[in-house]
Amino acid sequence: SAGVAFAVTRSCAEGSATICGCDTRHKGPPGEGWKWGGCSEDVEFGSMVSREFADARENRPDARSAMNRHNNEAGRTSIIEHMHLKCKCHGLSGSCEVKTCWWSQPDFRVIGDYLKDKYDSASEMVVEKHRESRGWVETLRPKYNFFKAPTERDLVYYENSPNFCEPNPETGSFGTRDRICNVTSHGIDGCDLLCCGRGHNTRTEKRKE
Repeated sequence: SAGVAFAVTRSCAEGSATICGCDTRHKGPPGEGWKWGGCSEDVEFGSMVSREFADARENRPDARSAMNRHNNEAGRTSIIEHMHLKCKCHGLSGSCEVKTCWWSQPDFRVIGDYLKDKYDSASEMVVEKHRESRGWVETLRPKYNFFKAPTERDLVYYENSPNFCEPNPETGSFGTRDRICNVTSHGIDGCDLLCCGRGHNTRTEKRKE
């Protein structure tokens, strides 16, 4: 959902979309030495489109939909909170006598790193069932009362992620044991990650051509 909001917002500012454009609702008066100008990115419109697109499939009364709706909104909130002023100087010989500024999204890498931190500190929830007029509905509540309840900025989960290091017939994973890994790689094919801390065996081969 964060990716959808980001892409739509950027397309609107670049003029790639015909149904939207720049955000003309400048937030606050200009500051000393600068004035509003350029094209402020309309993140509220991008978030609205993301909400209609990503959340449309999450309308079931079950725990997974509740989790996805919460996490989708957290992703969109992360973009809104990382909006910042971007400015351009004007003046003779680059003197920057006056600056025009506009609201801009950060590089998406910033959002990705931020959400990765949120993922690593996600709040564990438990499922509760209660009856409403439409039938049984599942909702989520924090598993541990002595921890601070998650806010709209935090990510939540109620099931642990599968452990792909070990075989799991339910998910169809064969695990990573006996896989070939790359000693020099820091990526997903690297021995440190692929061997899951079990260590690795090195084999040298000589080939004649």
